[in-house]
Amino acid sequence: MIAVIQRVTRASVTVDGATVSAIGGGLLILLGVAEGDSRRDAEVLADKIANLRIFSDSDDKMNLSLLTTGGAALVVSQFTLCANCVKGRRPDFFGAAKPDTANELYEYFCDRIKTAGVTEVKQGVFGADMKVELLNDGPVTIIINSGELKK
Repeated sequence: MIAVIQRVTRASVTVDGATVSAIGGGLLILLGVAEGDSRRDAEVLADKIANLRIFSDSDDKMNLSLLTTGGAALVVSQFTLCANCVKGRRPDFFGAAKPDTANELYEYFCDRIKTAGVTEVKQGVFGADMKVELLNDGPVTIIINSGELKK
């Protein structure tokens, strides 16, 4: 599982011109579910993200987590994070999990980050053509691969 997390002052998802989810301060999490990912991947990734100290304290040091700030999370499924760009000029997405499996693990990840203590968790629409708008704070953008966390 791959996550691109962005610290935001606001973020929203629009589908067919209608806003379906929006948050104020917190994290926008773009989540790619790869072939072979499991619930364990979702667990380690959700727990890591909820506790990752990437918010500034009163000394402007990254010492606070999503849990300590009470920030929100907007989780958007994004299979293109599993792209393979090694050959040719067009990426292939054979490494992405099949839609049924990906949706199940996406939903499980969202439940797990709530279980970790994040009180406001919003979601995009799985499989939809979404427009994601955000105001990146910092900017702070971090990529995390669950496979590296399980070592």
